[in-house]
Amino acid sequence: MLYLHDVWVNWFEGEENGYNVCHFHEWRKDDGVELLDQVPLLKVEPILFNYIENDLSELPQQLLDDIYQKAYLRKNHERIQLDYCFVVTDGMGILAVDTIGYKIPIRKSRLIPRQEQLVYEMITTQEVKKYNFNQQQNKKDFHILSPDPLLMIGLTRKERQLKQLLFMALDQLLSSNNEAEIRYWYTEWCPENYSKIQEMNFTEAWEQLYEAIKYGWSKKHETFCENLIKGQPFFEKLWEMEHGPKVN
Repeated sequence: MLYLHDVWVNWFEGEENGYNVCHFHEWRKDDGVELLDQVPLLKVEPILFNYIENDLSELPQQLLDDIYQKAYLRKNHERIQLDYCFVVTDGMGILAVDTIGYKIPIRKSRLIPRQEQLVYEMITTQEVKKYNFNQQQNKKDFHILSPDPLLMIGLTRKERQLKQLLFMALDQLLSSNNEAEIRYWYTEWCPENYSKIQEMNFTEAWEQLYEAIKYGWSKKHETFCENLIKGQPFFEKLWEMEHGPKVN
């Protein structure tokens, strides 16, 4: 088995979508970066890599058996054994994973560029290890609280976080089923359609607002999000984490 040593990791916990596992250039000073003293490296098929990167489903038992207690975290000069921690690649993407003792990839991290280069060099002559796994879904179901990667392409870490906050607020609007409220917010987004919007029922207005808003990210999106979440402490807290205190 191949091993990497002295690997810096920045764990993103409970992320089912790979676009939320930030690459090195988006790491922040206040992220909790850790050092893996030793970690096994696996080369797998792209279909399995995608399953690990973009899901929170059970990992193949054989894979878990192969890497069991072979990784060590270095902390305060101590070497701490980890049950199920590994680096996985399909020859293109690279991901570090720690299940924190479970059978699902709860924590995921990218590697720093120097380590990524080392992975590519180490696996050039390595055979792909094939694992049987239960791929329940041929096509993953994306929805407003787990957006399609296409809606996040080209966005920065801050923009992705704010866009997901906007989607959470829109989802809350959907559950409120308040026709006057949704007409108000759709008019805020698209004032030139005021008269048409006044004739829409709740479902039409919500769906058209979502369609109008879901692609890209702009200053208009940001202002709309800020206004939409005002007076909602949980959402305001998420806003402040990305933006600093502001919502008045």
